[in-house]
Amino acid sequence: MRLIIAGCEYSGTSTLAEAIGKWVEETLGGRPGIHDHFKGTPEKNLTEEEEAQYAALKPRLLEMFQRYQIEYHLQPGFFAYPDHFMVGMHLEDAVYAPLYYGYGGEGQYAERTEFARHTEERLVDLAPDLIEIHVKASPEVIRRRMRETPHRIQTIQEADVEFVLEQFAKQHAASLIRNKIEIDTSETSVDECVAQFVEFYEPLMTDADRVRALVTRARRAGEWI
Repeated sequence: MRLIIAGCEYSGTSTLAEAIGKWVEETLGGRPGIHDHFKGTPEKNLTEEEEAQYAALKPRLLEMFQRYQIEYHLQPGFFAYPDHFMVGMHLEDAVYAPLYYGYGGEGQYAERTEFARHTEERLVDLAPDLIEIHVKASPEVIRRRMRETPHRIQTIQEADVEFVLEQFAKQHAASLIRNKIEIDTSETSVDECVAQFVEFYEPLMTDADRVRALVTRARRAGEWI
């Protein structure tokens, strides 16, 4: 299973990625690699000094680094794995770069909406079975989550919530990925969101994933030696 999971910060993209990953492990017998480092900080294990150095980068260097990150995650080796999840990926860059990072806006070098479509052309070639999940929530829910469970490093500003939600919806609608689903987490539990995804995914399962599911089911039932 290959996924891009993207949406406004605090909509639940990381939570959903982990939950679907658990479902994959239980159903298909594999643990997907989840790449969730395309905004805020490029890695989760940086020191405070390294985080400060990254935050101080000028727009030109940030643009180069993010382009490198996206290009790196387009390498065929990643798609050789049976399960590969990317949280945010190029869609976060298309939304957040012009708003917060000072590059990639309309008419600027490496305009990120154009770059997003170019990235998707390559993704379609690399993984025709790729699924794009747009995760969203109401502005009120986003702001409540910001207050109740603030991120240590936060990208979105409270005043921009509606605009950011609108921009993610536009990028999702314009995406060239064929298999697309939208999941609203405003009043839906994590388990219900996973069930909604699985209902969408089952008709799209590859033959290889169907075999994996059968083998995993047989092993769990004690029928496989």
